[in-house]
Amino acid sequence: MAETVTVELTTDDASDELTVPAALIDLLGEGNDETPEVVGDIAMLGFTQQAHGAVHHSQGEADERIQEAEALAAELFEERFGQSFAEMTGHDH
Repeated sequence: MAETVTVELTTDDASDELTVPAALIDLLGEGNDETPEVVGDIAMLGFTQQAHGAVHHSQGEADERIQEAEALAAELFEERFGQSFAEMTGHDH
């Protein structure tokens, strides 16, 4: 069976565990990235991608709250990765 790694996610009032194949951590990490950083990067990418889709690729206009969340996600994405979502993904509007 393939090796896995489990990462614990916690907030002030809840927690969860995520188990992923260790080979994916190796594949998606850069250099000496630790497992939590790789999982955090993928989570940030996923949240930003989902927010982008909800605002720019859904039928109708997203409500103001979602538009603000998408703008904040894009800002936090750029802070984390040093480049915009559009630059990293090649997907620009």
